[in-house]
Amino acid sequence: MANMKIVASAVSLLLAGLFLSQPAFAEGDPEAGRKLGYTCLGCHGIDGYRNAYPSFRVPKLGGQKAGYLVIALQGYRSGERPHPTMQAQANSLTDQEIEDVSAYLATLGNDTVAAGGSTVESVPPAAAACGACHGQNGISVSAQWPTLAGQHEGYLEHSLKQYKSGARANAIMGAQAAMVDEKDIPMLARYFASLKGLETTKPE
Repeated sequence: MANMKIVASAVSLLLAGLFLSQPAFAEGDPEAGRKLGYTCLGCHGIDGYRNAYPSFRVPKLGGQKAGYLVIALQGYRSGERPHPTMQAQANSLTDQEIEDVSAYLATLGNDTVAAGGSTVESVPPAAAACGACHGQNGISVSAQWPTLAGQHEGYLEHSLKQYKSGARANAIMGAQAAMVDEKDIPMLARYFASLKGLETTKPE
């Protein structure tokens, strides 16, 4: 418990600097992104759709932060995030198209996301550090950090394990995941997945 309080305090101090140094994102056009979004929803718009390997549900995108989606797509395009299918998709997009499709997907959230999330009565101690960036109710406090509320449990667990092992590179998440006990990862994934938030959005 003491370690988690120390981590939460350290993250709070770090956030003060990060908020002052967040990158500026160009204005995406949701209407232009709507046409591009059909390709995304071919996988992300199917309930229960899984990767062949590793076998976890592909992440929900409806209502995700546009800034985070831009960063993710740029990461796939640069090769920083390894995933053959996503790298191929991202490589087909221009900078403006990435902004547009991200803006479109961000508009597909439900009323809970639009309202800033639901009220949370109690937060597991291990989730305190997560909440500093991703919100105690799982709704991200910044455009560049993903909303976790409602995301598939298996995807969240897989992502945390990748950060912890170093298979997925990110300085902040790598440091945070390193401090999470392996046995707490499934609980954290289950907690954020249980919150109302992101949706699997069907193609129109």
